[in-house]
Amino acid sequence: MNKKSFDIQAYMTGGVERIVKDALKATFSNPRESAFMVRFAAASKKASAKRAEEEKQGLHVPPFLIASITSSCNLHCEGCYSRSNHATVDGSPVKQLRSSEWLRIFKEADELGVSFILLAGGEPMLRRDVIEAAGKKPSILFPVFTNGVYIDRDYFDLFDRCRNLIPILSIEGGRESTDQRRGEGIYDRLIANMDLFYAKNLIFGCSVTVTKENLTDVYSDRFIKSLADRGCKAVFFIEYVPVTEESRHLAPEDAEREAMQQGISRLREEYPEMVFVAFPGDEKTSDGCIAAGRGFFHINSHGGAEPCPFSPYSDINMRDTSLREAIGSPLFRALRENDTLKEDHKGGCVLFERRDAVEAFLNGTV
Repeated sequence: MNKKSFDIQAYMTGGVERIVKDALKATFSNPRESAFMVRFAAASKKASAKRAEEEKQGLHVPPFLIASITSSCNLHCEGCYSRSNHATVDGSPVKQLRSSEWLRIFKEADELGVSFILLAGGEPMLRRDVIEAAGKKPSILFPVFTNGVYIDRDYFDLFDRCRNLIPILSIEGGRESTDQRRGEGIYDRLIANMDLFYAKNLIFGCSVTVTKENLTDVYSDRFIKSLADRGCKAVFFIEYVPVTEESRHLAPEDAEREAMQQGISRLREEYPEMVFVAFPGDEKTSDGCIAAGRGFFHINSHGGAEPCPFSPYSDINMRDTSLREAIGSPLFRALRENDTLKEDHKGGCVLFERRDAVEAFLNGTV
């Protein structure tokens, strides 16, 4: 695979189409699956055309958004970047965007040609109102990154009705590594949910936080096959970003990143029925980090538009502006135009490592 020609948008779009087609073969009697496939294929082409037209007019619209829809979470995962950044807290949420505000953002994203909106948190399943709003935009695919604890019968029904909502279950490898980071009993609950999704012919994926300690395990055939056998159709490998100096030793560096890139290339060849995405690992094949609007940006639970979840800086809020204006915010433009996103780095995230530079751009001192 040519490192400079890999198109993550085309890969994910094609991958989703393959996944749904495979599901169709097993569920010919399910008209909702068939209807979703037809709608998604048409919507994907239309979205690409919209982005191309915006590009001609001078606005680069990223194909992805990441939306952290709540600051609440029931777990205390070891080394959680969101808690370290105080984006996730134990107290009652304050000034979070309402579901109507999120729906307006989703509508604007649809109009601009955004194809994927990744719903995160905190724990996004705590915001059923927002997830139901997302289900009303069938032309956009919404992977929902969840710890799996709050998936219940009503959620299974919602995922069945709204095929554009794809649960992505967070897992760290086997039982020992998952429970060590996420809490005792979480692994067994995740496996039980996977088995139920498989029994109900519902598509789901998994998210893995990759560290130096679990890298070999989570890229192994044994682990991937265990997910595939349970019906998993997508795996997101999220490089660990150190949140303290004490945890820096866990972050992948050049040697590990090279092994991860080789691993994901192999998995894409050997498991074509699945989709594999590396964040931020695919930056090596995308000419640099794709944050700050190059390929995606992040909207936090209070509406702040940020370069990415690991870089919690914002100069514009979605309560006060349109998505179109947010894409062209001064901070995003500065990061894109000054080649900060293309710099080499250690520890999984160039913007986290260059946070002093990001703050300087934000404060207008550069």
